[in-house]
Amino acid sequence: MSDAKVADHRYLQVARTLRKEIVDGVYPVGSQLPTEHELCERFAVSRYTIREALRRLRDDNLVSSRPRAGTLVVPRPSADSYVQHVMSINDLLEFATDTRFAIESVAMVTIEDELAARTGLGIGEQWLTVRGFRQTDGVEDTGPALCRTEYYINRAFAAVGRLLQRHQGPIFPLIEDLFGLNIVEVQQEIVAVLLTRELSAGLDVDPGTPALQVQRTYRASDGQVAQVTINTHPASRFRHSMTMRRVRG
Repeated sequence: MSDAKVADHRYLQVARTLRKEIVDGVYPVGSQLPTEHELCERFAVSRYTIREALRRLRDDNLVSSRPRAGTLVVPRPSADSYVQHVMSINDLLEFATDTRFAIESVAMVTIEDELAARTGLGIGEQWLTVRGFRQTDGVEDTGPALCRTEYYINRAFAAVGRLLQRHQGPIFPLIEDLFGLNIVEVQQEIVAVLLTRELSAGLDVDPGTPALQVQRTYRASDGQVAQVTINTHPASRFRHSMTMRRVRG
C-alpha cells in the first residue's frame, strides 16, 4: 500500500477516535480539543494527518477551528435543518407521526449474492437488518400496510437496534445522534417490480401485483454507507410528486 493510502486511512482512524470521544463526553460541548502538536504526539502521526482528521470533524459539525482559538467542540445542529426538495406523498406518510412501523425482525445478516444485487452492499459483509411493514397509525395489524420496509444498517452503528422498538420515524437521526456523524448524501432510486408471494401476503394483494421499490442509500461525510432503506409499495398506494422550476441562464 502506498504511503499516501496509509496516510488517508490514518486520518480517518484519528477522526473516528476523536468523534467517539466527543460523543462519549470525553470532550463535552464548549471544551477545547488538544493542540495539533499534542494530537500528533498522541497518535504518532504528521501534522497533515491531524489537520485532515480535524477537517473531517468540522464537516460533521462537531467542532469549529479558529486561528489562535484552537478547536472547540460545538453543539450539533437541529435536525430541522434538513430540507427535502423532491418528495412523494408516501415519503411524507412514511416519516410523519401518523404512521407506525410494525417490526417483524431485527437481526445481523451476512450479505449474499441476491441481497447484494438488491442493495448494492458487499458480498460477505454483515449488516443489521430490520424488516417490517409501515401502517397508518390506528390501523389494526390485520389492515393493509402502506409498504414493506427493510433497513440495512452498517454494522458499526448496529447499537441503534436496541432503540427501535420504542422509535417511530426515520432511523438515520438516531445514528447521527448516537455516533456524532452527519448524513450528507441520500441517493434515491425507484424501480418497478412485481410482488413476490411473500411480500404480497403482508401487503394484502395478489402475487405478481405491480409495485414500486424505493431504495435510499445514506452516506456519511467520510463516504461510508451508514444505511440502506428499501420500501416496496403496491402501485395503487404510491404516487410520486415533483415540482420543477425553469432556471433562465
